[in-house]
Amino acid sequence: MCDCIVATAPETRDGIALFGKNSDRHERECQPFLQSPGSHHAPGSSVACTHVEIPQVAETYAVMGHSPWWVWGFEHGVNEHAVAIGNETVFSKEPLEERPGLIGMDLVRLGLERGRSAREALEVMATLLETHGQGGPAFKPGGGGYHNGFLIADPDEAWVLQTSNRRWAARRVRRDGISNHISLGSDWEIGSRDLEAFARSLGWWSQGGRLDVAAAYRSPHVAGRLSEGRLRRSRALLERGSGQLDVATMQSILRDHGEGGPVRLPGSTVEDEAYYTLCMHSEPAGTTTASMVAPLAADRRGPWPVWISFATPCTSVFLPVYLDGVIPAELASGGAEPDASSAWWAFKELQETAAIDFPQHTPRLREAWKGLEARVETERVQVEAAAARARRGGATHEATRLLTEFMARSWREAIAQARELASELDG
Repeated sequence: MCDCIVATAPETRDGIALFGKNSDRHERECQPFLQSPGSHHAPGSSVACTHVEIPQVAETYAVMGHSPWWVWGFEHGVNEHAVAIGNETVFSKEPLEERPGLIGMDLVRLGLERGRSAREALEVMATLLETHGQGGPAFKPGGGGYHNGFLIADPDEAWVLQTSNRRWAARRVRRDGISNHISLGSDWEIGSRDLEAFARSLGWWSQGGRLDVAAAYRSPHVAGRLSEGRLRRSRALLERGSGQLDVATMQSILRDHGEGGPVRLPGSTVEDEAYYTLCMHSEPAGTTTASMVAPLAADRRGPWPVWISFATPCTSVFLPVYLDGVIPAELASGGAEPDASSAWWAFKELQETAAIDFPQHTPRLREAWKGLEARVETERVQVEAAAARARRGGATHEATRLLTEFMARSWREAIAQARELASELDG
């Protein structure tokens, strides 16, 4: 399960496109935040993805994103050209291919490494999908694979891409969200050549007129309560803020629990639509394990902050990271078992402690994080200004140092506070 949201520049307060995603996985699946530099590759080289090895391209771009500890790809991320991508599980009538292929997280990272714009990333991903298919476990341990939907954005436009094995359809959006079902209707703009012919050959689409992708391909065997309410909610919150959307608004949407706002309220069951909120605490379907909000500015001559959080965002804190700096080691560490060196595990343990009584503990955590958020924001503005001056003066190494040290200070303070808060709540 997952939810992605986007608002293109005309829909936002500052005229800068905004992308957000909650990554919903198994509740104790560690999801570090990784960074990879741009690189040039020798002819004939290859790249080992999660289950298959594919030909490498001549040049790949600098990227960063959240990655489940055992996966090569990203749940969501950004690249140096301000392209952002996130993926979603979707359920098709078509059985998933049994042989290994590219899982959705691989396609996210490949699109970022190879795409200079949202449209170019979409074309890269569609070509790879048609060539290599999507198959193999996407959950661990013992989980299966799934078909994927994607939200792809850059400073100028955003695309929804939804798939069924090697078939796909896509359309541009201005302000929208996607969740865990195929939601494209007959409004798709581009698609694979056999998209309609395949559906007709199996009797999934027999009407005249343009193919309705959801009507033809969406599985009828997966309950709509899993995701339909979440998609309605994200779209309603985006519409409510239209024209005034900013980073804080996007963060609040990712923290949303309906009537509870950032607080998970008790009372619903797995049979209720209300059980599956945007900030998910919804086992066995999934729990939010990592989140990202990225402003996609067209002018990136200055430092470019992207906000991330670990575990559930309602109990955690969003802090900035920078491709132009070096990500702290604590953000990139962590595996299957609790790890004292891992930021993810520190915030996960805080979330689990808060889960003893969410209505009581979540407001306390939201209040406790305000001081750190204010200090980091004040310092962020100062550090970014200093880094911009250094870069204008040709001192790029100094700009990198400033951003790297700022991230290290901010995140180490946040990790220490997460551990202190967990101890206080437990006491």
